[in-house]
Amino acid sequence: MESFGVRLNRMTAARGPLCVGIDPHAGLLERWGLSNDIEGLTRFSETVVEALADRVAVFKPQSAFYEQFGSKGLAVLESIIRQLREAGALVLLDVKRGDIGSTVAAYATAYLDPSSPLYVDAITASPFLGVGSLAPMFDLATKNGGGVFVLALTSNPEGRSVQHAVAADGRTVAQTVIDEISQVNAGVTPIGSMGLVVGATVGDTGHDLSKVNGPLLAPGLGAQGGTARDLRTVFGSAIGSVLPTYSREVLGKGPEIAGLRAAADRALDDVRAALSAVS
Repeated sequence: MESFGVRLNRMTAARGPLCVGIDPHAGLLERWGLSNDIEGLTRFSETVVEALADRVAVFKPQSAFYEQFGSKGLAVLESIIRQLREAGALVLLDVKRGDIGSTVAAYATAYLDPSSPLYVDAITASPFLGVGSLAPMFDLATKNGGGVFVLALTSNPEGRSVQHAVAADGRTVAQTVIDEISQVNAGVTPIGSMGLVVGATVGDTGHDLSKVNGPLLAPGLGAQGGTARDLRTVFGSAIGSVLPTYSREVLGKGPEIAGLRAAADRALDDVRAALSAVS
């Protein structure tokens, strides 16, 4: 199977460099006039698929909003994953898993093995137990043409106390994560399949992303405060590898199909303008 990096490049070239987060939290369901239950979750998810599945390159469902409804919620998640992939989109499941040994291997199987009902193109992962502990995820992703996006510089204020802490070698924890993912991707062409999560609102942190050679997921655009212009400040010379991510800015324009499509188109226009200004 082709690598995730190759498939991501091809999909963003065809549909544009945009990822839409699918975050059906209670407030958004209410805004859509839906109930915060399995019926509302199903209606919401099906509407997003109908409106955008064949138009957007990457979708990032937040697993927690489905897990909270138990097996019925997971059944909805399995269904939309399948529908999105059948429409040609890539699915990046936001699960932020991380562990060691057989446990992290089981997480990898759950999401990155084609035999799993939750099989997706890529997942998010937490490196708190050490980037090396995620090796089973990297290995299975590589085997099956998948990707892993590791948390590096998140936009929540609590994250700085850990991510900006300085280790004995003088690097921050975040830079250590960045450098280790750079090593995993070293020499891969055109781009590696192991990426990083770097919030679009973190500003100029002084971290070096230039050698990552992998995709850089940039959540936080739109309603969360980040703008497409901020990408230049955050990512610098690595901006060509950025996958900009919008959620509420797009989903908040539902439940009308036309509203969702127009919002996704505006987001993509903003991103393209920002990226072309850099190049």
